[in-house]
Amino acid sequence: MWLAAALAALCWALLWLLRDRQTLPSVQDKFVLVTGCDSGFGRLLARRLARRGYRVLAACLTPAGAEALRRGCPGHLRTTLLDVTRPDSVRRATEWVRNEVGDRGLFGLVNNAGVANPIGPTEWMVLEDYRQVMAVNAFGAIDVTLRLLPLLKRARGRVVNTSSVLGRLAANGGGYCVSKYCIEAFSDSLRRDMYHFGVKVSIVEPGFFKTAVTDLESIEGSLRQLWERLAPETRLSYGEAYFQQYLKVQRFIMNLICDADLAKVTWCMEHALRARYPRTRYSAGWDAKLLWLPASYLPACIVDLVLATILPKPAHRVH
Repeated sequence: MWLAAALAALCWALLWLLRDRQTLPSVQDKFVLVTGCDSGFGRLLARRLARRGYRVLAACLTPAGAEALRRGCPGHLRTTLLDVTRPDSVRRATEWVRNEVGDRGLFGLVNNAGVANPIGPTEWMVLEDYRQVMAVNAFGAIDVTLRLLPLLKRARGRVVNTSSVLGRLAANGGGYCVSKYCIEAFSDSLRRDMYHFGVKVSIVEPGFFKTAVTDLESIEGSLRQLWERLAPETRLSYGEAYFQQYLKVQRFIMNLICDADLAKVTWCMEHALRARYPRTRYSAGWDAKLLWLPASYLPACIVDLVLATILPKPAHRVH
């Protein structure tokens, strides 16, 4: 019995591997729009796709980012400016994409633009902190996708949404985790709704990588601003020692876990575009596979206990 089960599992794994390695015969005529190409995953992916022969439409937030991307980039790559939080900017970018692709439609959309700060203890936040992160990570990606769906349906294309392992397990307060949970739900509903139109939707869930989102200086600066604006009684309940220890924990986690090899993430994005049968979800990074995803399946009480042990204890706890 056990031998039969092992053989069945082996056969399933081999068949899955063979299916996973099947790719599209050509990408030369396929247009792909990538958002957030000023730096990080977006810039690296745009360059990789251009070298592979895709017709890359790269959306950058700043003119300097667009110029740096174009400089020395091989292959077909065009840039435009896009602020996903502004409907007028999204509308102009949509018209630009429509003019670029013509009747062929848009084969790929990679929603990569994202921000993280402010992150920190939930009580330190105000509603506007959530709004500014959600505006980019969630509502911005949704707006871009909805406007481009007709072009994606025409090409029977692909949507690749950048989520995070923190869209599976919320390890801190602030809008980042909330926005990534939102993207997970949006992607799942979109994938099912687009099934009969031939549009495939994939989610990439990176672990911790060294990008602008995980820049320690930026994170610490944001935390200091949150701390300084707290009401005196709230700050007293935590204590200065809590704040300093919280900073140390953030430094320790980022230095221990953050991976410098961004290609682990862009490989997943590229596979979702090139594979004949793209995966529903991709996990990128050793911490995603070995730490965060396994932890997301554990009972909540165990995860709560571990995270509560790692984080410092407030100075004055109410009993």
